[in-house]
Amino acid sequence: MFQEERLAAILQFLQHHKRITVQDVIEQFGVSRDTARRDMVKLEEQGQIVRTRGGAILPTLSKQSYPYRERMQLDLAGKRRIAAVAASLVKGGDYLLIDASTTVQLAMESLETTGHVVITSSLAASSSLAGKKGFQVKLLGGDVHPEDQYAYGSRTIENLSDYHVDKLFIGACGLTPNGLFSPAEESGHLIKEMIKRADQVIVLADHSKFGKSMLYRVAGLEQLDLIVTDQQPPAEMREALRAHEVELLVADEEHE
Repeated sequence: MFQEERLAAILQFLQHHKRITVQDVIEQFGVSRDTARRDMVKLEEQGQIVRTRGGAILPTLSKQSYPYRERMQLDLAGKRRIAAVAASLVKGGDYLLIDASTTVQLAMESLETTGHVVITSSLAASSSLAGKKGFQVKLLGGDVHPEDQYAYGSRTIENLSDYHVDKLFIGACGLTPNGLFSPAEESGHLIKEMIKRADQVIVLADHSKFGKSMLYRVAGLEQLDLIVTDQQPPAEMREALRAHEVELLVADEEHE
């Protein structure tokens, strides 16, 4: 077996068993201890594993994030399915608060109801929705994030404190049984404050976001009301959602 094939097999083993030891590699693939260690080092250099005493685990923290324009193009079909279901949750006249999520923006653009006041930190969403009939858009002020095109900071939080809405729609960077996570404190703190201003908190998350833990914990599951996704999450996640009475809606291909 070539090294690249062995490395792929090691990662597959980790997906099922969560941890692998040097001895496991020796026994599974019939290689020497030195070869097993070299495999571990190679995978660590690639960022695929975290080496521990005598073995390795998969990384528990996801550090990957994309700027706004790239996020808008990622899994666009899945985003549209989620957006269609999310839009069906909105009633005419609802006051809405939204973050800078691209999936949330698609949901707002597909709304057929009217009489909405939409409050947002997103420059892109405010520009897109400002001309939509039956919408009044309020853009929160503050410092502008150069890549993700949203306002943040103390002035944004102060501006936000004056509002209360029917529904908050937020995207998810990471969701685990421990809650909702963000890779950056500034965006995570803003969403944390948004949650305090809404009667209902709705999270839009494609299947890739489940199991991802990140730097900043935004909220526990008990603070969320509903999650819209495109595939059933893992069993552990489903059980955690049930335990915290979080409703789960799965968008299928009929919503595309």
